[in-house]
Amino acid sequence: MWSTAERRTAISLSPPSTPRLLLRLAAPPGSARAALDGAWWPRSADPVAELPGLILALQDHGPSDDQRPITHVLLRADDWDSRPRRLRIDGPADTRVVRLSWFDSLPTGLLTAIHADGRRVDLFTVPAATHRDGAEASMELASHPDNFLHTPELLAALTSPPGRTDRAGAPDSSESAWESEGGRLRAEFAAR
Repeated sequence: MWSTAERRTAISLSPPSTPRLLLRLAAPPGSARAALDGAWWPRSADPVAELPGLILALQDHGPSDDQRPITHVLLRADDWDSRPRRLRIDGPADTRVVRLSWFDSLPTGLLTAIHADGRRVDLFTVPAATHRDGAEASMELASHPDNFLHTPELLAALTSPPGRTDRAGAPDSSESAWESEGGRLRAEFAAR
């Protein structure tokens, strides 16, 4: 049973911020669906402060002839500081309430936004404390049309220090495997 505070609709007292968001370009018809639709780098772990700007930006990126609002957002509970169940979104055209669902079973770093027509947007959420270079590189990779990495692999790439060695002084095998699978995030796409 939810407490009274969890049932209340959360309202951000500040205007929505411009999100640091990078979305994947539309895939050609008939191609396989990528693992992620893009990446988002919030400025904090406060969902009430961060989500309104993201939700409004995602709605603006939908098909221009069919602006269906986002009605539901699925998030991993451990990724955020609080867990409101509903969030009021004050947009330029209207005000609406978006349902927020919190899960322990979602992969770390995954956020799923669901539009009223059932379309979904899966985003890699870069931890707010991530260094700018790492955040931008992982956002580029997550939003690249050829990316099939999921959020755990993207997070591992962010947290693995380059040049790591094992006890014998040899390159760590997980680092070598990461690089052979497309590591060195920026270099991979700079060559294309």
